[in-house]
Amino acid sequence: MSDSSRICPRKLAFVLDNPIRRLIHNPQKILGEYIEPGQTVLDVGCGSGTFSIAMAKMVGESGKVIAVDVQEEMLKIVREKAAQQGLESRIVTHKSDLDRIGISEMVDFALAFYMVHEVPNAEAFLKEIGSVLKPKGKLLIVEPMFHVSATAFEKTIEVARQAGLSPISEPKISFSRSKLLSL
Repeated sequence: MSDSSRICPRKLAFVLDNPIRRLIHNPQKILGEYIEPGQTVLDVGCGSGTFSIAMAKMVGESGKVIAVDVQEEMLKIVREKAAQQGLESRIVTHKSDLDRIGISEMVDFALAFYMVHEVPNAEAFLKEIGSVLKPKGKLLIVEPMFHVSATAFEKTIEVARQAGLSPISEPKISFSRSKLLSL
């Protein structure tokens, strides 16, 4: 999925999941309208699981979250959090390769939060996500405004269009550039 030098290291996991970040990037507010009970959802570049845990609550007992990361250490944190909250039956962790997500299960919704800029081949990445989205499945791409320029973000969205994904809205997310796309 990415060059390992561009990845947020495990030692900075606290930056990804802390009360201030959850206040600024409240998973329920950001994802609540896209995720329903019983769905299968994908959290690509899940890090320490801020969104994975919230998504597991949203999909309910009959749903599933596939939490993907290139770092086994991050996936271990996700599994520990899931166990602490009784959500381990809803979350499947998957260690991806640096250049491939590597799942084949079809999903209703995929989240790529603050990670597409870390991917060296956005076209291959977005095609792979498109290949696992169910018909009418949605992908939410969110990138940090302070790190990804408007021009670079629009290039990412153009690559997504070329991969067969169509922008449908531009959710307002603090300090971020975002697009919701669909097949």
